[in-house]
Amino acid sequence: MKIIDTALEGVKIIEPRIFGDDRGYFFESWNEKKFFEAGIACNWVQDNESKSRFGVLRGLHYQAAPYTQAKLVRVIQGAVLDVAVDIRKGSPTFGQHVAVELSSENKRQLFVPRGFAHGFAVLSDEVIFAYKCDNIYMPSHERGIAFDDPDLGINWRVSVDKFILSAKDTVNPRLRDAQVFDWNTKEYLQ
Repeated sequence: MKIIDTALEGVKIIEPRIFGDDRGYFFESWNEKKFFEAGIACNWVQDNESKSRFGVLRGLHYQAAPYTQAKLVRVIQGAVLDVAVDIRKGSPTFGQHVAVELSSENKRQLFVPRGFAHGFAVLSDEVIFAYKCDNIYMPSHERGIAFDDPDLGINWRVSVDKFILSAKDTVNPRLRDAQVFDWNTKEYLQ
């Protein structure tokens, strides 16, 4: 397993070592010791899975305190462009993002720590997307940032007129108007 640092502190790409033969394949998707050594120390409390079709964009989502979440995300079938945005006000990389293609072919995973918004755009005909969370989902603390915020400059690699969004994702504020995490106090700002 190879764990790769990205340009955003704490966001990591995980490339598993895949063992394949005529029966299929095997890989280790989680190893507490290896992840801990790479600075990923999470107590996973919830696993989620979603199925989406081409053109669906989910995000950019995060939860406010005390229900902030770190996520470990991967694709079981298909492909997505997965994005993590630094929403830690005062961080040297505030407002910057990392975009990584995750697919059933490359079997990459992305670790998204607390203090980041997360989203993905489906690149294949269909995708099955799975992720672990280190805190429970709390609808009252769910927040979002507009996927098309021009200040973020995210190239989703799908024509905007083809995006399929949830109702809530059509009204998310721009980052400059969103409730964000304060890098210095480690609390969410109102």
